[in-house]
Amino acid sequence: MQGAPLPVWLYRAAANLVAPLAYRRVAAKLSAQGISPARQKERRGCATAARPKGRLVWFHAASVGESLSVLRLIEHLGHALPDTSFLLTSGTATSAQVVAKRLPPRTQHQFAPLDAARPLRRFLRTWHPEAAIFVESELWPQMLSRTHDAGIPLALINARISDGSARNWKRFPRTARYLMNHFRLIHCQDQRTAQHLHDLGLTQAEAGQNLKSLAGPAPYDAATLTDLQATIANRPLWLASSTHPGEDEIMLSAHRSLLETHPDALLILVPRHPERADTIANQVTDAGFTPARRSADDPITPETQVYLADTLGETGLWYALSPITCLCGSFTPVGGHNPFEPAHAGSAILHGPLHANFATIYPELDASGAAREVTDAEALATELDTLLSDPAALDTMRANARTFAAAQTDMLDAFAETLCKALALR
Repeated sequence: MQGAPLPVWLYRAAANLVAPLAYRRVAAKLSAQGISPARQKERRGCATAARPKGRLVWFHAASVGESLSVLRLIEHLGHALPDTSFLLTSGTATSAQVVAKRLPPRTQHQFAPLDAARPLRRFLRTWHPEAAIFVESELWPQMLSRTHDAGIPLALINARISDGSARNWKRFPRTARYLMNHFRLIHCQDQRTAQHLHDLGLTQAEAGQNLKSLAGPAPYDAATLTDLQATIANRPLWLASSTHPGEDEIMLSAHRSLLETHPDALLILVPRHPERADTIANQVTDAGFTPARRSADDPITPETQVYLADTLGETGLWYALSPITCLCGSFTPVGGHNPFEPAHAGSAILHGPLHANFATIYPELDASGAAREVTDAEALATELDTLLSDPAALDTMRANARTFAAAQTDMLDAFAETLCKALALR
């Protein structure tokens, strides 16, 4: 591989220089989110768990969505490689808290080391994996180069590059090629990303299945689901999942309109980031709704109009409970969220128009009859009223969602085998 270009050298020098300040900032953020001081030190490369004996494969993901997208792949690799353990790293407290309840056998989680020389040396010295697999867009220059220089083969999976990011990469093609050529295999989640990488001369990039479509249904506690179903009974019910700032108002406005035709309707509102819950609770109250809050163990009563589900790790429960899911992150320029978990649960999907992260998937969902796009609160309220007033149409849409999700799962074993061969794990 060619030597590092000047932008990479400059980045290395700056990253190493500011590493102590960066650690203080990330440690303070983790502390505020309830992460212990011991685990905060994982960001400095200090392990808080023992490396298992034998072979180890390292997966690195950014946050919740990326981490969850590879759990089923790790499970399949575990069956294919019974002598191998797995390490999953990520950077956020939320991802650590969510995956802790869902880790496959022989898998453990650590926070990722900062992209600086000393943390990475400590991390690689402790874990020394046989292979490293990076997810989507986690391209930290020193992490890549130091892992590669340690003789560890690398792969990038579920890569996605927007048109805007591709234009920026093409302004610095030598730097892009230097970073991306660390990977023996680049699996892209769409043909557009593969073409952008081919334009840069990265012939190892290939389009394939979006791994988020292979993640399977989200888990939930069956007894809790049964209790909630009994409590809610036959009330009209819908779910607003993974809301971001600016979207809660849209959901509440749509619910207010829905109550005109379905006065006993219940909205379950799930913020993407539970730390926003206090703000949202005030919005619900100020809007005149009768609220209840999951984190406070408030019961759902016949008078409850909005149930704020502000806990971690229960998304699967809400998808299994709700016949209709409005999947947010698509009414503000976030790019949309993974639609396969609600589809696996058989929840009909409504979504906004801003879904660039799933630019091919959402139109396919819509065309299959599993989902519908709505533009604003008024359109959302209209679709909710239509579906809740026509149980047969809603049942058809829910069945279409299950069918669409089930059709995505056939390629997982083949992809696991491709990874094994590319990374010399066979």
